[in-house]
Amino acid sequence: MSDQIGLAELGQISMRALDVPRAIAFYRNVLGVPFLFDITDPPMGFFDLEGVRLMLAKPSGEHDHPGSILYFRVDDIESTHETLVVRGVSFDQGPHMIADMGEYELWMAFFKDSETNQLALMSEVAKT
Repeated sequence: MSDQIGLAELGQISMRALDVPRAIAFYRNVLGVPFLFDITDPPMGFFDLEGVRLMLAKPSGEHDHPGSILYFRVDDIESTHETLVVRGVSFDQGPHMIADMGEYELWMAFFKDSETNQLALMSEVAKT
């Protein structure tokens, strides 16, 4: 095995979806994530996250576990939060500063998708 090999780029992320059509509708219609395609047997939906493919699929066997948190980078966390609230998203925590990074502040807001997976908005807010 070469010691020059290192993993650095994600190609696809899989998120657990107990009701795949409901999850597809949430990601496409509520969050506005670009939809790529779906498969009916077994049911799966695929989305484009700026070149990283998001797969929503019903879990099976040892793969049935809650997903990781997806952090969606946004330019304006306040207006994105307001838009998603209007679309029916209930936030666990609204936009708040996580850390002062020196040149900017790191802000986040946490919510769950239609399948109870934890999601978040994140924004690097310029200091004024």
